Amino acid sequence: MLRALFSRRPPAAQQFEIMLDESKFVVRVKRHRQARRYTLRVHAATREVMLTMPQRGSLKEAKAFAEKNGAWIAVRLNRLPDTAPFSDGFAVPLRDVAHRIVHRRGVRGTVWVELDRDEYLLCVAGDLPHIARRVADFLRREAKRELERAVKAYAKELGVSIKRVSVRDQSSRWGSCSSTGVLSFSWRLILAPTYVLDYLAAHEVVHLIEMNHSRKFWRLLRDLCPDMERAKTWLDVHGTDLHRYGSRGGVTGLIEAP
Repeated sequence: MLRALFSRRPPAAQQFEIMLDESKFVVRVKRHRQARRYTLRVHAATREVMLTMPQRGSLKEAKAFAEKNGAWIAVRLNRLPDTAPFSDGFAVPLRDVAHRIVHRRGVRGTVWVELDRDEYLLCVAGDLPHIARRVADFLRREAKRELERAVKAYAKELGVSIKRVSVRDQSSRWGSCSSTGVLSFSWRLILAPTYVLDYLAAHEVVHLIEMNHSRKFWRLLRDLCPDMERAKTWLDVHGTDLHRYGSRGGVTGLIEAP
């Protein structure tokens, strides 16, 4: 009986609606064992409002907290750019260069790039319902190839070993490094300029020497990547915008209860 009690899964996420100036917002609620206060987050591409609450918190208090911060939610949502799905006619900034998605019905192949006069095209073969998946797979492959290139070059320069490079749709960070030599990155970096992708690759490689953000870490990174400040500025200005492409996104804001 005790085993069943402690192995019980947490309840599924709940949700409620709040009103602000005739606008309705859906807020998803998630209980977290380690939460000490109520927090609100707004996810960029999905436009989802998430409220995290303590395990023993009440839905009544959660809704009151959300309603109190309704203006904050509205401001964050209104600041978000329109979403850009991977579908025929939409443009994708491959390496920060706009590529318009074009469906090539009846043509053999998967995804490839063409230059039509002054416009880059991201051509997708196959059936129309498969466009989004094929574009996403293509971008992930391109991201992994470019990141592996950059990581290998920086690792060789620093004399460190890399176990593996992986790409995911990370919503809270652009990259991460484990003590075992596994580096993980957001595939969305392939949508940024190459010098930004290179900076993130260098950032995680340096973590294999300094697993912190000490002065030594930043000194090593600056020597390894002269474009560091330029890349950081680009991410500060344009980083959130990358999350609007495709179907998932990152966090654009956070507010906590006192």
